[in-house]
Amino acid sequence: MKIPFWKLTGAGNDFVLLSGRPKGKSGAALARSLCDRRFGVGADGLLVMSRRAGEVRLDYWNADGSPAFCGNGSRCAVLWAAARGWLKGEEFALRTNRGPLAARLTGNGRAEVSMPAPKGLRLGVSVKTKGRAVQAHYVDTGVPHAVVFVPDIKTVDVKGLGRALRFSKAFGRAGANVDFVEIRKNDLLVRTYERGVEAETLACGTGIVASAFVARVLGFGGSPVKVKVRGGAVLSVSFDEGPRLEGPGVIVFSGEVSL
Repeated sequence: MKIPFWKLTGAGNDFVLLSGRPKGKSGAALARSLCDRRFGVGADGLLVMSRRAGEVRLDYWNADGSPAFCGNGSRCAVLWAAARGWLKGEEFALRTNRGPLAARLTGNGRAEVSMPAPKGLRLGVSVKTKGRAVQAHYVDTGVPHAVVFVPDIKTVDVKGLGRALRFSKAFGRAGANVDFVEIRKNDLLVRTYERGVEAETLACGTGIVASAFVARVLGFGGSPVKVKVRGGAVLSVSFDEGPRLEGPGVIVFSGEVSL
């Protein structure tokens, strides 16, 4: 069986998108197959879009098949739906597993989505790993994150330290994504180790919001705040009407894949 797919990227966070889920195929199995970078299309996660009675819905799975919420994936889904003519006007609601998200097109291949309200904030969590104590700040912005402020983002061992912190018992059985954040004047530089991908990704939408939120709580940022990610893109997070994430998205290519 051959099905059409689209490859998208949101600030370097890349996705395979399907229009509907093939019968008899689970989202988890599809994600593991299609997101494999050697035997599949290759991506950080799978987006499945559907439309019923005028409502547009997004379901998301990480590359390892675990269901999740994804901020950058949501922005990419909005841009894809707009390109397909699924949306009317520039403002609309996107249905997700975290409820309906307000979304709007901001021009020049960029979109903004509202994000789940941050919850479970814990500041100053001391985690012992690799022979030293690391201070992290925990918050759930749709998925759990541990935010660690560092003096120089370029020298951080994101893979090694990120993986160690990601599985820390301090963040529960499921663990957390880990965001390393450097404050540079009024902007933030962020690198993220993502669970479900089990590697550093070039951008993480929920991680960008988590980093900006914790920085704001600690008095380091206002609204909106500009965040530069590993992929080089600059995104914006505002908190005036609840957290909102704005940034670029691109449909890279499309094709057919055999299942």
